[in-house]
Amino acid sequence: MSAEQPSTSVHVVGDVHGHHAELVTALAAAGFLDEDGAWSGGAARLWFLGDFVDRGPDGIGAIDLVMRLERQAAAAGGQVATLLGNHEILLLGMRKYGDTEVPSGFGPRSFARSWALNGGQNGDQESLTDAHVEWLLERPVLALVDDHLLMHSDTLEYLSWGNDIEEINAAVHGVLRSDDLTEWWEVWRRMTARHAFRGPHGEEVVDKLLSVLGGSRIVHGHSVIADQLGILPAQVDGPLLYAGGKALGVDGGVFVGGPCLVVPLPWQPEE
Repeated sequence: MSAEQPSTSVHVVGDVHGHHAELVTALAAAGFLDEDGAWSGGAARLWFLGDFVDRGPDGIGAIDLVMRLERQAAAAGGQVATLLGNHEILLLGMRKYGDTEVPSGFGPRSFARSWALNGGQNGDQESLTDAHVEWLLERPVLALVDDHLLMHSDTLEYLSWGNDIEEINAAVHGVLRSDDLTEWWEVWRRMTARHAFRGPHGEEVVDKLLSVLGGSRIVHGHSVIADQLGILPAQVDGPLLYAGGKALGVDGGVFVGGPCLVVPLPWQPEE
C-alpha cells in the first residue's frame, strides 16, 4: 500500500472530469487503493461529489472504478458513495434526448448542444451502458454526513425541489425517471448555478441553507478553487474554506491542471 490506511473518518473527492489516471493516483496516495488498484481503505468512508465525466479522456473509466470500489469497500466494512453532479445530468440527458429541442423562449436549447459546449466526450457516450445509467439514476444529489452537508453545486437551487434532503432527492429522482424533457432540463439548469456562497453575504446564504437542510458546514465541488482565488490551477494545494468557515470547496480543477483532491473531514487549514 502506497500510503497509511485511512481511519474511519469521512473523505470527499472533488470533480474528476474524465481524469481517471489522476483519480487513481490521488486515491492511492491517500491510502484508498493498494498496488493492484483494489480498495485498501478498510472501514473508511469515501464520498464522491459528482462530475466524473466530460472534459477528460475517460469518464466512464472513473465511474467503473467507483462502482467497483463501492462493492469492495462494503465487503471490507467501509463505504464508497456518490452524489450526482451537473455533468452526470448532462451525460444522461444527452443519451436520452440528444438534439431534441427543449421548449424555451430563450432560443435554441438541447442537451446535445450543451453537452458539446461543456466538454462532452464521444468516448463517454459510446462506453455508457444501461448498467451505468441505472447506477447513476440511483445516486442522490444531497447527503448529510457527520454534520457536513454534501452537495455538488454551490447553489441554493436545490431548495426548488423541496425543504429537506429526502424530499429533494426524491424529487430529482422522480424527474430522472420520467420522460419530461422540460423538467430534465430544469435539473441541468439549476445544477449549473454556482457561487451562491461567495461575497459579503455568503455566510448568510450558507446559514440559510444549513438551517433548512441541516449540518454545520457545506462541502461542495463544481466551482474550481483557482477561479475562486484568482490563481493558477497548478497553485492550488488544498481545499478552499470560506464563507466564515462554513463552506468548503473541493474542486481542484484537475481538467485545467489542478490537483485531484481527496479531502478528510472535518478539514481545517494548517496553522
